[in-house]
Amino acid sequence: MKKDRIQSRERGAGKFTSSLGKFSRTMPALARAQRLTERASYFGFDWPGTEQVWDKIEEEFNELKGAVSSGDKSRIGEEMGDLLFSLVNLSRFLGVEAEDALTQTADRFINRFAHIETRIREQGKTLAQASLEEMDSFWEEAKKVERNL
Repeated sequence: MKKDRIQSRERGAGKFTSSLGKFSRTMPALARAQRLTERASYFGFDWPGTEQVWDKIEEEFNELKGAVSSGDKSRIGEEMGDLLFSLVNLSRFLGVEAEDALTQTADRFINRFAHIETRIREQGKTLAQASLEEMDSFWEEAKKVERNL
């Protein structure tokens, strides 16, 4: 009998397997979170509509602010994760792939920052010599350039 239990454990028999399935930790975090919320939704664990998701985001945002006030780094990390997860869930509700959206935003940031660097150099300055106001002005200029493309 004991031998059967040991062999059974070695084969993984009797192991709990989540209905969520397996999602590799090497998968990009935003995509993984979105797939998890999709799978949970499939089993009925979901908000009825976007209004409740917005409420959850507000709740998580306020919890993050409270964590920041406490100065507890571990709690801050947990609350930041909860807020990001809630935002990913909103992405799913809106039909937006969170991973793609953030990738596109990062690309826009890089392009806008390159615009700032170019404009600052055109003035004969380095970034270290530029004021935040100058950089912000060139940032807004870069956004206008994007809109006109």
